[in-house]
Formats: sequence, C-alpha cells, structure tokens
Amino acid sequence: MTKGRKLIIQIPCLNEAETLALALKELPREVEGFDVVEFLVIDDGSTDGTAETARQCGVEHVVRHCTNMGLARAFMTGLRAALAAGADVIVNTDADNQYCAADIPKLTAPILSGEAEYVIGTRPISEIRHFSPVKKLLQKFGSLMVRKFSGTDVEDAPSGFRALSRDAAMRINVFSDYTYTLETIIQAGSKNMKIRCVPIRVNKDLRPSRLVKSIPRYVQRSVFTMIRIAVIYRPFRFFMICGLGSFSVGVLLGCRFLWFFLQGAGQGMVQSLILASLFLLAGFFSCIVAFIADLLSVNRMLLEEIQYSVRARNLLQEQQDEQKIP
Repeated sequence: MTKGRKLIIQIPCLNEAETLALALKELPREVEGFDVVEFLVIDDGSTDGTAETARQCGVEHVVRHCTNMGLARAFMTGLRAALAAGADVIVNTDADNQYCAADIPKLTAPILSGEAEYVIGTRPISEIRHFSPVKKLLQKFGSLMVRKFSGTDVEDAPSGFRALSRDAAMRINVFSDYTYTLETIIQAGSKNMKIRCVPIRVNKDLRPSRLVKSIPRYVQRSVFTMIRIAVIYRPFRFFMICGLGSFSVGVLLGCRFLWFFLQGAGQGMVQSLILASLFLLAGFFSCIVAFIADLLSVNRMLLEEIQYSVRARNLLQEQQDEQKIP
C-alpha cells in the first residue's frame, strides 16, 4: 500500500485555552497535495487546561512540557513530534489565530513543487492596524538585519507562519530559548537551504503579543540573539572583524604617538602608547580566537551531519516497521 503525503500543522501554546479553539476551527482539514492533514499542539507548561482543550477539539497529537521552556523549545519539540508522526511537510502557526489559515496552501505549494525547503509567510506589516509605528519600523529594521546576517531574502523575519519540508525539519537546530524565528532563518541560510517568502493575510488581533511585552526588552533580546547566532554560525567572520577593528584602532593610536614622538613631544603621550598596545594585543588575540572558533564550527557542522543521518535513518526504520504491520 502506497503511503500518502501527510501535512502536520503544529501550534506552540502557552495558556491559550481561550483562543485555541477558534484557531483550530479555522485550520483546514484538507490541503491540496496532501492525503492526510493532522494537527499537533505543543503545550508549553500551560496552567489553564490548554492540552485538554486541544484534545476536546479533536487534535490528533498533543505534546506537553511539564514546565514552561520557552517558545523556541516548544517549536523544536513540535518539529520532532511531527517527524515522529510521519509528517512530510510541517506548518507552524500561532494559537492566537493571528495568521489566516486559508493561506496554508500558499506555504506548502513551493515545497510540494520542489521550489523551496523552507517557506515563510510575509505579513503586510504596513497595513496591520494594531502594530504601532515604532513596532512596524523595528520589524522592518530587524528583518533587514536578519537578511544581512543570513544572506537570504526573507522579508518578514519575525513571522511565525512558516512551512518546512521533512528534510529541512531534520536539519534545523535551535539553541535559543527565546524565539526560533531569527535563528532558524540564519541557520537555514548558513546551510544553503532553499528559502522562499510568500505573501499572507492576518486576522483581527485577539490579544496582545506575549513575546513582545516591552519594545525595548524585545529589541535587547533580539539583538543579543542575533549576536549569539553570529558567533555560532559565523564565528570566523565575527571574531576576525572584532580583531581587525581593535588592531586598526591600536595602529592609529600608535601612529599618533609616533607622530608626537618625532615632534619631540612623546613624553606626554605615553598613555596613547599604552592604549595602543592594549588594542593591538586585543586585536591579535581576537584573530587567534577567530581561527580556533572556525575549527570548532567545523566540528559542529560534522556533528550536525551525523545527527541528520541518525534522524533520517531512524525515520526510515520507523516507516519500514509500519509497512510490515498488517
């Protein structure tokens, strides 16, 4: 018997009992190109009965964290559970019904046609009324920075409405515990995945964002996340830029001291010489760290390849075992 294509729509949740039923009601049970469409809810330590609500609404797969582990961990738990359930394509959406569920076929179509492995829905940021002008500006600026970091053309980096092929889901790893949106894009870019963006629609706002409780706090954590990701996925470039920058400042200060020294006024410029020495040493050691970090990065890539091979082999074995069951 030939196995049909399966789509699993996953929803990370934290105390979403009030809005989850509405979000599930909007999700399609039939999507072109798939024989089976199933739902997966990841309850990230909710205390309001979110998991029970999901089961009452007929959700096929419910995974629960005993404690709140963060959106990024919930996202990864969902990917692993969806793969174990035999998903060929995984769509991620939010429990607050922010994204228009009717646009799910737009996300899956490029994957089914082989045009993409990772598809991200682009919201009409400028037209969203409940976004303040500051938030709209930060969204666009943040997406611009992610494009620079990742080398991709992603227009709406914070969008959580996205689809992944099975192969892409097996290759993704998230180290942050705050949000997966930025890290997975930069990681996908570093792994040369085929990424595509498609325009999507949004629904009426049901509640304030729980991820963006404070704009300054969100900016701080997002900047920290991007720097951390840059260190992980572009370590040589990051430390080499820091090293060359420090080295350049040291050279300029050294030239300044040399100029005054040749003019006979070097005795009053000893501070410049000391500061130049410090910057030169810091630059030198940063360049050394760049090479060491690059070697560590190579080891990380090898481990990820091993991890991918193990996941692929385990999934293949599970499929073969299912076919043997009469």
